[in-house]
Amino acid sequence: MLLLSQHSLSFLPIYTTTTTLRKSYFRPQIISCSSSKPSPPSHRTSRRDLILLGLSSSLPIILPSPGSHAEEEEVKMASVVDEINAYTYMYPLELPSQNFVFKWVESRKPERYSSAAPLSPDARLRIVSERIDIIDNLVISVAIGPPNFQIIKSKDKSSWTAKEIADSVLSDKSALRVTSSQRMAESSVLDVHCSEIDGEPYWYYEYLVRRSPTKTVQASNLYRHNVASTVERDGFLYTLNASTLSKEWDKMGPALEKTVASFRLLPSTDNYVPPYKDPWRFW
Repeated sequence: MLLLSQHSLSFLPIYTTTTTLRKSYFRPQIISCSSSKPSPPSHRTSRRDLILLGLSSSLPIILPSPGSHAEEEEVKMASVVDEINAYTYMYPLELPSQNFVFKWVESRKPERYSSAAPLSPDARLRIVSERIDIIDNLVISVAIGPPNFQIIKSKDKSSWTAKEIADSVLSDKSALRVTSSQRMAESSVLDVHCSEIDGEPYWYYEYLVRRSPTKTVQASNLYRHNVASTVERDGFLYTLNASTLSKEWDKMGPALEKTVASFRLLPSTDNYVPPYKDPWRFW
């Protein structure tokens, strides 16, 4: 019998499922974030509860708006839980109608914020987990970082807008030694909206980032098409970002939108490490 350690179990997909996907999936049905209701108190949850959560397929999913006539497509998804940072999301495994199988590699296993790889020289925003499909130019990553209060003017998150959140995250998302405004100029935001889920606002945004041409696509106007979801906890922004080359968006976009829409924070367990804990620790 193969025995898995408690540490390795937290990285395994919890379940797989086949669902129907619409191309308009990214926009949630509920878009109001103006509620000032206090956040529900947090409760510590056991590992058994998290596993049962996945096995019962009860993860909350944002459904497409009713009345949409977008083309439907089935997609096989897997769910993964990161107990270190207490979140979960689903990622696509297969598009049966297109006979297409994703080729994911876990390039960064979940790790605590203090030891995670920074996305900019000031190390504010850091990647705590990442999976990539090199063949198909796909990236799904989760990053954590503090809000940029030079952009977000209020400390009251009930007043934060999706555009402010998008600008805050994108201002810290650059490997270049440039100003925040220059980092934001690298990106072009296409759409922003917000949904309140379990009393917490989730901010969604879609944007393009101009990148250097690849060996297969020699074009000066090559872009990566991104979708992202951000939520706040413990004074930090948790962001799931999914992207592909712009020319592949029509094929890959709907599945990536579903991934972003599935992103949820989870109740903390004993394995949860808040971002502010032991900032000096690099392992």
